Amino acid sequence: MLLRIKNMVCDRCQMIVRQQLESLGFHVNEVILGQADITPEPDEEQLQLISSALKVPGFELINTETEKTVEAIKNAIIELVHHSDLSEFNTSVSDYISKRAGKDYSYLSRLFSNAQDTTIERFIIEQKIEKIKELLAYGELNLNEIAYQMGYSSSAHLSTQFKSVTGLTPSEFKNSGKMKRKPIDKI
Repeated sequence: MLLRIKNMVCDRCQMIVRQQLESLGFHVNEVILGQADITPEPDEEQLQLISSALKVPGFELINTETEKTVEAIKNAIIELVHHSDLSEFNTSVSDYISKRAGKDYSYLSRLFSNAQDTTIERFIIEQKIEKIKELLAYGELNLNEIAYQMGYSSSAHLSTQFKSVTGLTPSEFKNSGKMKRKPIDKI
């Protein structure tokens, strides 16, 4: 049975979900961002146990089709922004999301906006800004390298977008010493 799970954003999340499900006696065939394939198929009582076990580390089972679709969109964006090199990305984001969610982009865009009170585009920008904050905190890349890696046309474009979201330029953010970041699943 394929379980849809909210708030899975990284490899550690996948590992924790696998451990939780295995501790309940299920065979885990596969765990990827946002879903786990398990056997045998759980009954209602077991689904409640799974739900309770997943809530402890901050995950939730997704039940409605809208929730499943919104989570698929979020997972596609997180995978793209946080686990890919955007400088090598050579398709439109709308096509990528449409393909990953298996539905028309205009439908996905309306659904996401209604369910999340923000647009897909804004969600992407906020995810990119958090990734940029992470890269700035590491201090291994300069702003031009970060802009290139994150798929921006220039460091000026990155800086403008960064300031519009955070209120600080990337340099001000880095020099502030506070480098406050948001967890990916809280965006």
